[in-house]
Amino acid sequence: DPVTLASVLTEGVRNTIGDSRVKVTYEPEYVPAVPPAMPDIPPEQLAGMIKASVKVEVLEGNIAYLKIQHIIGEEMAQKVGPLLLEYIWDKVLPTSAMILDLRSAVSGELSGIPYIVSYYTDSEPLIHIDSVYDRPSDITTELWSMPTLLGKRYGTSKFLIILTSKNTLGVAEDVAYCLKNLKRATIVGEKTAGGTMKINKIKVGDTDFYLSMPVAKSI
Repeated sequence: DPVTLASVLTEGVRNTIGDSRVKVTYEPEYVPAVPPAMPDIPPEQLAGMIKASVKVEVLEGNIAYLKIQHIIGEEMAQKVGPLLLEYIWDKVLPTSAMILDLRSAVSGELSGIPYIVSYYTDSEPLIHIDSVYDRPSDITTELWSMPTLLGKRYGTSKFLIILTSKNTLGVAEDVAYCLKNLKRATIVGEKTAGGTMKINKIKVGDTDFYLSMPVAKSI
């Protein structure tokens, strides 16, 4: 039974290398997905879609609560940034402290990390946020804080708490790590999932077995 074999192989590989993200599957009808191009959607509609995945409140004591499920990338930020500032960021900017809830954040774009982190840092000096190594290309990308942003920064003096859970993955996990590493935030919650920035599915020889494994990581 190839499905059972895939399960046994998964267990063996995970026990050998100690990484629960690695998985062997049997998929005779698998067709690699082609990433869709950014659809030509009006900015107002895009902003509405993003706002549906964001929850923002001002709690008692003038404390902002911002829950994010997806961290948008540079291309999306350029399209909808001004609208998000108006409907989300301008509400939390005057507060005296913030709770950033990433417990349900399971997706995001690598280019979004400097955007998020930079809103909680100063414009100068520029800060090295992180470096991400991509194994297939053997390229390491350095991430730096941004000197200019849309709207005002939350700054470095206001208290910032980041909520995490075992479901916090990938890019969101790195945002939490970076802000903690910069001594800008206090992390509260469960240990994060340990998700990689990127997972590739690789065909095993001339078979219908596939190996899913992390190929990019923060270093």
